[in-house]
Amino acid sequence: MTTATEPVARRVEHVMGLPISLALRGRHTTDPLADAAWAAALAALREADRMFSTYRDDSVVSAIRRGELAVADGPADLHEVLDVARRAERATGGAFSVWLPGPDGTTALDPSGVVKGWAVERAAAALRGLDGTDFCLSAGGDMVCRASCGPAWRIGIEDPRDPARLIAVVPVADAAVATSGVAHRGGHLVDARTGERPAVVAQVTVIATSLTWADVDATAAYALGGRAAQWLGQRVGRTGLVVWADGTTTTTQSPDRP
Repeated sequence: MTTATEPVARRVEHVMGLPISLALRGRHTTDPLADAAWAAALAALREADRMFSTYRDDSVVSAIRRGELAVADGPADLHEVLDVARRAERATGGAFSVWLPGPDGTTALDPSGVVKGWAVERAAAALRGLDGTDFCLSAGGDMVCRASCGPAWRIGIEDPRDPARLIAVVPVADAAVATSGVAHRGGHLVDARTGERPAVVAQVTVIATSLTWADVDATAAYALGGRAAQWLGQRVGRTGLVVWADGTTTTTQSPDRP
């Protein structure tokens, strides 16, 4: 069993254009089993990048955007991500979409609002096999955490106006945390119905059991602008923190069941 004072082993690698960091504590931190789990997690993320990157010419998504591959002919993972996107699009009345309008008025596939959370959630499966070991896997600030042996991980949420400052610290024992905002990256953070970035919301953080849905819901709520908090409050099993453009905040807590 881990304790509050047990040391944490940390690893960092750049994948998908993001810093991927791992914190481990407990039985397996620097041994061959930990090494293998980290390697498997990184391999899963690299495979996601090869498939979904909008920056790589050799990705599946780039082939679709060039018209060289039909969506219907894409691999199973593509259809899994697009199914998540369709569900979020329906839930937001079209504000969230992976088909985003470009400057020429046409739409192009950009699955960024789904892929990061989906990929990290999948990568974390390799870490769940480490017996007696707690982990926190983070990709650019979105993370999957498990603390079954020791104390909950304490996760800081940045102030979007001053990333060096925290506006909240939340304990996370077995859940995922995702934040959407434009302090770091955010080209996909628009209302897909208009192509415009909402002006009234600065940042949305969501805590959920799945990083796939924490990430999607944070992006979707941001896209909804002034309706962000109201919408999040209706999403089963989510806790949310909306930071408005004027610096005020709204916390939401939805029930675990409908």
